[in-house]
This record gives sequence, C-alpha cells and structure tokens, in this order.
Amino acid sequence: MKNLVLASSGSVHGSEYLEYLIPTIDKLYKDIEEILFIPYAQPSGISFDEYTDAVQEAISTLGIEVKGIHEYSDPKEAIKKAKGIFVGGGNTFLLVSKLYEFGLLEVLKEVIDQGVPYLGTSAGTNITGLTMQTTNDMPIVLPPSFKTLGIVPFNFNAHFIPADKNSTHKGETRETRIKEFQCIESTPVIGLQEGSWLRVKGDDVFLRGGEYAYWFENKTVKLIEANTNLKA
Repeated sequence: MKNLVLASSGSVHGSEYLEYLIPTIDKLYKDIEEILFIPYAQPSGISFDEYTDAVQEAISTLGIEVKGIHEYSDPKEAIKKAKGIFVGGGNTFLLVSKLYEFGLLEVLKEVIDQGVPYLGTSAGTNITGLTMQTTNDMPIVLPPSFKTLGIVPFNFNAHFIPADKNSTHKGETRETRIKEFQCIESTPVIGLQEGSWLRVKGDDVFLRGGEYAYWFENKTVKLIEANTNLKA
C-alpha cells in the first residue's frame, strides 16, 4: 500500500528546516532506524554531503540515521534496500535529470508502489506527479523527458501563491502559467500552498496542513479544503 507524505516545502516562515513536518515524519517513518536521502535537487547549489547533513540535523530528535544515496556505489540497490526514502527540494530539472542519468525512476516507483514510506518536499513532491511540467524551477539542465513517477494521477505546483488582486505587479500569476499548460495538456494540477502537504495511504490522498489547495482541471480552478480526500 502506498505510503507517502508530499509537502509543498521543507520550510515554512518562522520555523527551522522540516520543523513543521516533524510529527508527520515521525509517524511516516515509525520504527524505522535509517532512511535513504536523495539530494540531487541541490537547493542553492549545496553539495550532496551538505544537504544530507542538513536533513540529519533536522530530524535528529527522531533517532533516525540519514544516508545519502551518493554514498552508495550502486544507487539502484540502495533504493531497493531502503526502509524509508526522502527526496528533498531544490531544482526539479536537476533532480529529474539525475534520476534519468542513473536509471532510478523505475526502481523508485517500484518501491513506492510496494509501500516503502516516502517523503517528498518541493521538487521531491513534484516528481510523484505525472510530469514535472508545472514546476516553478528554472530549466538549468535538460532532462531526457518531463515524465516522472506517476504515483498520483495529476501534477503539482509546489509553493503555490494565490494572486493578490491588490498587487500592482503585472507579471504572470501561477494560475496564468498553469492555465497555459492546460492549453496544451489535459493533466489536472494541484497548487499546494506553503505549509500544506498530501498524505497518501493506498488510494486515499488527504490534503493536510490547514491551508486551501487549488485544483486546476479543464482550464477551471476550484478551492479544496484541508482534510479533503482527493482519491487517487
């Protein structure tokens, strides 16, 4: 049974990295002593070691050891043997490129479908959708394909910011960009605000965190209340 936490962000205003998710992470990784961390998205260009160390520090109170996938000579085997997996945020183009480079998408999907607990934040959440085409990230590298894991039957826009009707800013809003995408593709998109996450258990997909989410489908948008079951 699928068992995932898919968060818009690793941080929220006024708290430390992963702090707001600690109770949820504790439940996700219940009785797990070691997790595999995939640092390929490299936020702000930090090294794999620096990123892995930051995660270890953030969840130190849970008594879980964090091992970076880059520490293994065979990353596929590392995924197959992992008791829990975390894919962190950063640049989704970079993350997806690395997953294709090392041939990890298929094995990652297999273990997630088998029920290995999976935590994603930002880019790590984006890759669980059908494609990465609705990311906000700059295309600093070109992956072989935009196709991602397809764990849930829609796409994500993490860090979603609703348009401020009183703003003098004349640039495109997130809603505008998503509607442009849906002129080309029919894929539904969920806009997750900061502090929100999806809790996936089997076919149940609950919105958590207290904030509304924005659901885009057929060029229309509707609000989704917290604790709604999206039913994958």
